[in-house]
Amino acid sequence: LEDACTQIVSRAKGSGFKTKGPVRIPTKILRVTTRKSPCGEGTNTWDRFEMRIHKRVIDIFCPSSVVKEITNFRIDPGVDVNLIVWKQ
Repeated sequence: LEDACTQIVSRAKGSGFKTKGPVRIPTKILRVTTRKSPCGEGTNTWDRFEMRIHKRVIDIFCPSSVVKEITNFRIDPGVDVNLIVWKQ
């Protein structure tokens, strides 16, 4: 995630656009607690699983046609990039 953020910021600054960020959003933790025993017999033992979602916000002040050029690089499979273009 950090590598993708630094690449996006460096490409935007290399093209001469003004950027703000990356701003770290608080980590969202999704927790699931399940019983270990499939039939319900025996002692009460529990498994705890969690998934952590990390988010970053980067503001790039550029035309919408340039956004595709800035984000056109190889990103790791575990990283998901969402783009929102604001109309002014």
